[in-house]
Amino acid sequence: MTHDSRLISPVLIAGCIVIMTGFAIRASFGVFQIPIAEEFGWARAEFSMAIAIQNLAWGIGQPIFGAIAEKIGDRKAIVLGALCYAAGLLLSAGATTPTEHQIYEVLVGFGIAGTGFGVILAVVGRASSDKNRSMSLAIATAAGSAGQVIGAPIAEILLGYMTWQMVFVTFAAAILAVLLVLPMMKSPEAATKAELEESMGEILTRAFKDPSYTLIFLGFFSCGYQLAFITAHFPAFVTEVCGPIAAGGVLAGLGITTTSALGAVAISLIGLANIAGTLLAGWAGNRYSKKYLLAGIYTGRTLVALAFILTPMTPTTVILFSIFMGMLWLATVPLTSGLVAHLYGLRYMGTLYGIVFFSHQLGSFMGVWLGGRLYDIYGSYDAVWWVGIAVGAFSAIVHLPIKENRQPLAA
Repeated sequence: MTHDSRLISPVLIAGCIVIMTGFAIRASFGVFQIPIAEEFGWARAEFSMAIAIQNLAWGIGQPIFGAIAEKIGDRKAIVLGALCYAAGLLLSAGATTPTEHQIYEVLVGFGIAGTGFGVILAVVGRASSDKNRSMSLAIATAAGSAGQVIGAPIAEILLGYMTWQMVFVTFAAAILAVLLVLPMMKSPEAATKAELEESMGEILTRAFKDPSYTLIFLGFFSCGYQLAFITAHFPAFVTEVCGPIAAGGVLAGLGITTTSALGAVAISLIGLANIAGTLLAGWAGNRYSKKYLLAGIYTGRTLVALAFILTPMTPTTVILFSIFMGMLWLATVPLTSGLVAHLYGLRYMGTLYGIVFFSHQLGSFMGVWLGGRLYDIYGSYDAVWWVGIAVGAFSAIVHLPIKENRQPLAA
């Protein structure tokens, strides 16, 4: 069986549906920060810790689910992931203590790993031709952004009609429903004979000895830090700090009359802008050096965050920040996953990308947890933003020494 020569294939369509649904749910968790804290009288750090643990579990689960997919099959790994996701959401709906939420978010994190980038991008990468691979990975990544566009507003709308517990139950049903598209995900083995002869241990040893792989691992940390902090805390940050929305302005005319609604819309706007940014990154990744593109993206993020934090927050600056940061949001994913595939082949791409992604999720854990912790200490998010600016600059620098020539296969 050979790979599909078409850009838009059944595998890509099914992969997009799975990623979009999983990411819509994941991107909505920031909307629950204030309702859950208010219901139980918790400090902001309590539910922040639950989201932080979710991100860490996602990172731990990613290489595990990548290896499961490579050993027993992609579709079985996705089914297992969806079951973990649904179980975590259902148990969270009945949780009444911070510890319960934090434990159950481990299941949600593993669920995101099983239905997210690591497994899906590996399937899409193997199913794509060399000519289409960079763009296919970008389209699948952009589907995650589409999920982010709809996730937070759907949660906000549902909270107007039902309790947050019932929203979690509804989301559990949604993630199980995506299993209906799995028959479309038939992926070929798009690997060379030499790649197929290499064991997972050999390819991992080869990658771990390569300084470029270490630099990719280190560089992905800030991506996770920035994205997870903003996803988890930006709605609350905007709600509390943003200047008032003008009564007769454009936003009010669109029905956005509170800073709370603006916070949810900002997450959607980031996702919307990121669809364009990710597709542009996929196009550019086929034509230009991936390491220089990645360094440029991290530099851009650092400058955007710097400008935002140094400017008084108004509805206009929130919208501008959301658009500019959105253009750079997940643009790193097709480039990073494509770089891993280029350097080490497709056979164990899921596992190798999963390990790199663990660094991303360590960053996510730190971004979400520090966001809540430093907020409780200082009463503001300023310190967390400055850490994000520093790690963004670090990532821009560490991508520069990466050697993009493919590593020789074992003899």
